[in-house]
Amino acid sequence: MKKSFLFLLVIVALSALFLFFITKKLEDAKPEVVVVLKELDTQYWKIVEAGAKKGFRDFGIDGKVIAPSSKSAQEDQEKILNKILNEKPDVLVVAPVNSYKYKSILEKFVDNKIPVLLLDTNIPLENKSSYIGTDNYELGRKAGALLASELQPGDEVALIAGISADPVSGDRLRGAKSSLEAVGIESVTEKVDLPNESSRIKKAIREVLQHHPNVKGVFATSDIMALSALEELEKQGYKIPVIGTDGTTEMVELVEEGELSSTVAQNPYDMGYLSAQAAMNIAKGKNVDTIIDSGVDYIIKGNGNERLTFLKKILK
Repeated sequence: MKKSFLFLLVIVALSALFLFFITKKLEDAKPEVVVVLKELDTQYWKIVEAGAKKGFRDFGIDGKVIAPSSKSAQEDQEKILNKILNEKPDVLVVAPVNSYKYKSILEKFVDNKIPVLLLDTNIPLENKSSYIGTDNYELGRKAGALLASELQPGDEVALIAGISADPVSGDRLRGAKSSLEAVGIESVTEKVDLPNESSRIKKAIREVLQHHPNVKGVFATSDIMALSALEELEKQGYKIPVIGTDGTTEMVELVEEGELSSTVAQNPYDMGYLSAQAAMNIAKGKNVDTIIDSGVDYIIKGNGNERLTFLKKILK
């Protein structure tokens, strides 16, 4: 009887020890998180990548960042997403290239119990876990207000934008127009559906100047567009304010050098970092906010140097 009791105690102790080690192993297991960006060929997306990777390290995530080449982003991102679906990561973070085409693919992740976090670009995906990024209408509104602060009622401005149906470009465009119209500044022309290609943007600016030589300012929905527009305007002898949206090093440098008076800036590093943090929380079964706003900053001469130092450090 005594031996049986001791044997039972040993079995109970071993079972408890086994459960402890299994539980500890599960607690120590790093969640697998895949971040799919639109591309990695431009500075903006490299900054997002740096933020995500810092988040992986800080939050103990087994993570990777992948993206298609910018030349074939739409087709390649579709292939990437289908491949990841078969790999079954714990969490997917994605900045979809095509806002509507990828909705059905992302719904498959949700159907397979893989949480989906949208990064940078918010699309109408009903069961997404969260959107991490900029309120693009608010970004456009602030950019328009900043441009208006340098002009007078009745002045003419040009707006240049990417795909107008895309929620990022479209929302920024609408936000900028709302601020400009509110103070009586006329948007005399909109060049939309432009690619982030310097030659196409410069051609669009030449067309603007040909038909609207009295234009007094330009708003662009990306810094790549803003920089190309500024270069062509200077070539044509125009020194007028150009407002971009991304806060890349070149735009901030132009403000600090006095070539531009100001610009607005997203926080792509924060987007990447916050997405990793949200992914970890979801993997642990915690609730996250449905919208995680990474904010918008005003850049004026004197406040950009700290940002420049930080960006140059992470882009080395």
